[in-house]
Amino acid sequence: MKAVIPYKKASAKSRLSPVLTREEREEFVELMLNQVIDTLKEAGIGTIDILSPSTYGLENMTKANVLLDKSDLNEALNRYLKQAEEPVIIVMADLPLLSSKHVKEITLTKKDVCVVPGKGGGTNSLFIKNPSRYTVRYYGSSFLTHCSIAEETGQSVEVYDSLFAGTDIDEPEDLVELLIHGSGAAKEYISKKFRLEMSRGRVRLVHI
Repeated sequence: MKAVIPYKKASAKSRLSPVLTREEREEFVELMLNQVIDTLKEAGIGTIDILSPSTYGLENMTKANVLLDKSDLNEALNRYLKQAEEPVIIVMADLPLLSSKHVKEITLTKKDVCVVPGKGGGTNSLFIKNPSRYTVRYYGSSFLTHCSIAEETGQSVEVYDSLFAGTDIDEPEDLVELLIHGSGAAKEYISKKFRLEMSRGRVRLVHI
């Protein structure tokens, strides 16, 4: 079994630009990437590949293999899957609440494919036992799409429903979830820049 993490550091996470500068966003995504790699290693995943259109920020990466592919995300991942000879788990790089327990449960599925939905109909993780028989189609409501692709190709599907595994960090409000539920370097980085404040019964983010 192997894991692949799509990753792009340059000008990353533009939707966080109202609260973080470009330099801060790039530092933050690198911390999240390393946290995801550590989580996969803790779960016993032996081979971890980072699939990126650029080596920017990955020049000194030693914890995982760096694969350069300048193609569109779907094209790059589908090329990767076609060449895979063992089960593959695709994990997004912005999942700092993902734990090794989640990864183990996802990869122990009895189904052919296990899909982890993210907010707004996205796909945060995708475990595929027969990668050469599967194609991905990210963007839009990719969760529903990935379930349909499995069914259309005669492969059984499990949906892994988890608040933490389903929390990807895209919007400023997602940082609230990180500060409440998170741990590790990504949370530490954000906690030095923001604090939580109650407002009208809701928790909101406030610059320190």
